[in-house]
Amino acid sequence: MLLFTGKGGVGKTSVAAATAVRAARRGARVLVTSTDPAHSLADALDHPLGDSPQPLPLGGDVVLTAQQIDAQVRLERHWREIRDYLVALFAWGGAGTVEAEELLLLPGLDELFALIDLRDQVGSGEYDLIVVDCAPTAETLRLLALPDALRWYVEHMLGPSRRMARAVRPLTRGLGATGGSLPLPDEEVFGAVERIHGDLAAVHALLCDPQRTSVRLVVNAERLVVAESQRMATALSMFGYGVDAVAVNRLLPEAVTDPYLAGHKQRQAEHLATIHAAFSPTPVLTAPLLAGEVVGPEPLQELADALYTDLDETTVLHLDRPVEVVPDGEDRLLRVMLPFTPREAVDLHRRGGELHLRVGTVRRTVALPGALARFEVGRARFDEGVLEVRFVPAPATVGAS
Repeated sequence: MLLFTGKGGVGKTSVAAATAVRAARRGARVLVTSTDPAHSLADALDHPLGDSPQPLPLGGDVVLTAQQIDAQVRLERHWREIRDYLVALFAWGGAGTVEAEELLLLPGLDELFALIDLRDQVGSGEYDLIVVDCAPTAETLRLLALPDALRWYVEHMLGPSRRMARAVRPLTRGLGATGGSLPLPDEEVFGAVERIHGDLAAVHALLCDPQRTSVRLVVNAERLVVAESQRMATALSMFGYGVDAVAVNRLLPEAVTDPYLAGHKQRQAEHLATIHAAFSPTPVLTAPLLAGEVVGPEPLQELADALYTDLDETTVLHLDRPVEVVPDGEDRLLRVMLPFTPREAVDLHRRGGELHLRVGTVRRTVALPGALARFEVGRARFDEGVLEVRFVPAPATVGAS
């Protein structure tokens, strides 16, 4: 699965659609879809799209499957039981129904559940490649951070046992603003929690597997866009998502010699050199500013051919493991790649079975794998963009047999 993101307006949708068109014409079974609420994928393909996958003929026997996901439908399907319970709980505490529903509209939640559907598409075996046009960088980061955040929410806020729920129910009668009993989760809510917990674990495993999922950043050779892309790369790596290529779009061609554009052309060359240096060894793909609008299969094919030349667009172009645990004698090392990050921007502490990491304004709670349960944090160091946390074996419990 390939996820495409970039600053709004730099042509990420065109690059995503172009990749899908080229892959389909080269014989792959491709699904191209979008979680971007702007719904511009249909515009790029010049073909109306609906919530269900539909065939898009590309000439001859070539067919591309395309879809514009209705994220609101997925939200209703996956979140309804939990939402209804929480609305009742908030109302019991004094909040009105409308206010409670507004509080429960977590940003990006609908898009996250769209990713759960994509997990099912990956598992179906019907496609060789799934191309996802994600929202612009800020929204994509929020989306990709949600599996961790929501999993913590499910485990800590909605995870009391059924037995405890039954035990405390008689003690809560008449305590709320409405004078009724405290609403406690029933079997349907517990079932929804368990289902979402499993779905989130599967989505997270898929997104963090660099051999199955890659992120491709789409940028323009402009100072602000390059800076934002570097911050995005840092955040993606922090959450364990690998970037396998950077696509630089809309470069002025060499044939353009108009003196009016000379300065802009020179600045593009300087920014392109910065991108190559900053993202190395990640491949940097380049495409010129095309003469016409990139709308429809033929212009998209032209864009894709310029970007990938002789590369196979369906393969992982650069294999990276942003987060990994490796043995070091009896110790274990947790390594997190944090490119473009100054030392003073990193803050780290452990609380129980969780590692709390902050890089600038971005925070992540890392649930430590079971393999580290027997270990204690020894020390941490940050050097050349790599955070390395050393875990040492816990001392034997006094008196243990």
